[in-house]
Amino acid sequence: MAAKRDYYDVLGISRSADKGTIKRAYRKLAKKYHPDTNAGNAQAEEKFKEATEAYNVLSDPEKKKLYDQFGHAAFDGSAGGSGAYGYGSEPGGGTYSYNGPNGSFHEYHFEGGDMDDILKNIFGGGFSEGAGSGFHGFGGFGKGFSGGGNFRQDGSDVTAEIDVTFDEAAFGGDKVIRLSDAQGSNVAGKSLKVHIPAGISDGKSIRLRGKGMPGVSGGKAGDLLLKVRVGKRPGFERKDMDVYSKVTIPFTTAVLGGEAVVQTLTGRVVCKINPGTQSGTKIRLKGKGIVSMKDAGRYGDQYVTVQIDVPKNLSNEAKRKLKEFEAACRNGSRGAA
Repeated sequence: MAAKRDYYDVLGISRSADKGTIKRAYRKLAKKYHPDTNAGNAQAEEKFKEATEAYNVLSDPEKKKLYDQFGHAAFDGSAGGSGAYGYGSEPGGGTYSYNGPNGSFHEYHFEGGDMDDILKNIFGGGFSEGAGSGFHGFGGFGKGFSGGGNFRQDGSDVTAEIDVTFDEAAFGGDKVIRLSDAQGSNVAGKSLKVHIPAGISDGKSIRLRGKGMPGVSGGKAGDLLLKVRVGKRPGFERKDMDVYSKVTIPFTTAVLGGEAVVQTLTGRVVCKINPGTQSGTKIRLKGKGIVSMKDAGRYGDQYVTVQIDVPKNLSNEAKRKLKEFEAACRNGSRGAA
């Protein structure tokens, strides 16, 4: 088996590189050698795995510290005992060995008990399971090292942004999209078919399990999180499950009452206009809003703001009639008094 390359050489960085430099170097290589853009290219796949393994170690302060001191021996079982971190395999018990920072060798014996609890006691809380921890357990006991000391690491989640139209967010459906990162660059250079759930709102995310970064040495792949950016639709404004729109009615309809045709998300409806309707009056159309993502049987409402169309360029006859109307209203007010 060929010797592993130095992790710093793999990423093309110096040993003094900071966390940001490590991340940028890895992202560049991951984009170049990602399996999705190098289908059937075994060499690219190997380089991708090599870069991912290097990043998983150098991006973690605890693992990086071990690597800087012991090199690959910190993880491959050649640093003494069963590796920099080793264990016995006796049923119900075993031996846990650790090469200290100064080269000293420590050996701990245990019988029974939870391996995770034992490790927590040894490291004083520095050991825990989870994506952000320095270690993930040991072969035969947990998730991190397998029998021969091979390091297993779950792939990290990947976040991207997608644009959907107002109607796609409102009604849902399948959509073929191009993925982009926060800088607008295409992710993996490919298209992806995604189901948009009806009612999703701006800023929410769609999780695609197993579509993120692949794991190392049998670790499970991370997820792909698609942050949704919802577009605009002329004439409509959305607030949660409710939508808002406007309708313009003639001056005479506002005074005398009548009907107005209102556009909804699903078509036109006829609304009753009461006599004396004022500009700014809101009409509520129950159930004409956005469907709930949690309950397909529940919808928001549509609120329609009435605007009155004030006539312009009146004919002389129309002006005369309007003055008569004004006088009639004035006389009517006096009679009421």
